[in-house]
Amino acid sequence: MGRPITAQIEGIYYPILAIVGVPANLLTIFILSRGKCGLSSCIIRYLKSMAIADLLVLLFNIILYELNETYFPNSFLNFTTICSLKHILGFAAIDCSVWLTVSFTCDRFIAICCQRLRVKYCTETMASIIVTIVCMFSILENIPVFFVFEPGKIVNGVWWYCTLKSSFYTLHAWVTYSWMDSILTPFIPFVLILVFNALTIRHILMANKIRKGLRAKKHDKHQNDSEDQNRRKSIILLVAISASFILLWIIATIHYICVKFTDAQHFYNDYSHPLVVMQQIGYMLQLLSPCTNTFIYAVAQTKFRAELLFLFKYALFLIPIFIKYVRS
Repeated sequence: MGRPITAQIEGIYYPILAIVGVPANLLTIFILSRGKCGLSSCIIRYLKSMAIADLLVLLFNIILYELNETYFPNSFLNFTTICSLKHILGFAAIDCSVWLTVSFTCDRFIAICCQRLRVKYCTETMASIIVTIVCMFSILENIPVFFVFEPGKIVNGVWWYCTLKSSFYTLHAWVTYSWMDSILTPFIPFVLILVFNALTIRHILMANKIRKGLRAKKHDKHQNDSEDQNRRKSIILLVAISASFILLWIIATIHYICVKFTDAQHFYNDYSHPLVVMQQIGYMLQLLSPCTNTFIYAVAQTKFRAELLFLFKYALFLIPIFIKYVRS
């Protein structure tokens, strides 16, 4: 029997994600670090942290796990201890990426809707504190994962691979932990992102309506309003990032809900079962999320696009010089 169709797709899909996603996030980090995108230091702090978290998701979940499992199944990275650590770091990177998206959405909500609070909250220092808390909590919350696995096989006294302990599905402590983990990611982030976005967009639309009314009274309704344009750009960036997260996580979230109310774990070896197919598709889309933000910035931010174009032109200028140097 040949490999399942989803496994064949994964064999092509994950290398493409790594090839595209890693350079894209490295470029994003570099461009944002230059500070020439016309964004505040607070926003840059969040966006750069999100790019770093996305890069770690690609490293731990795609390169060190998916690609290693497919192409290097007998490498030292599949020792049980290292395999467990990979799971911890992979899950922590995903949680960090998700909650940084929530933190950024919350920051933009406060900046736009809470004028008094934004002076104290929307600062680079506060952003650094929030990012640090999110990263530390993501790691601490996933430490119990290390004790969930047991060796898949033992060869010459060496423990290989990671297999979930059967007690994970029956022991009350693990069942409770699994529920809490699912609630923390992705259920609560889904709700918070939807609520913050709805309130932010509602506030912006109402503010624009009031400003248009005031401008109409002054008979200058054809005059360009820079504040309206800035708000419009804020909406585009915020909604694009949030919508990307929601669309790419929706199947994984539905799968989590189905698993919690069924005995789906009994079907995990049946690659034709709908829940298993849903899990694999949801996971593939979930891992696409770290690759999308760079393209969102390029579409939504003119100055980011200009910086990206400048780097490409500079790279094209250096390539002939590099080739000439190698040949000499």
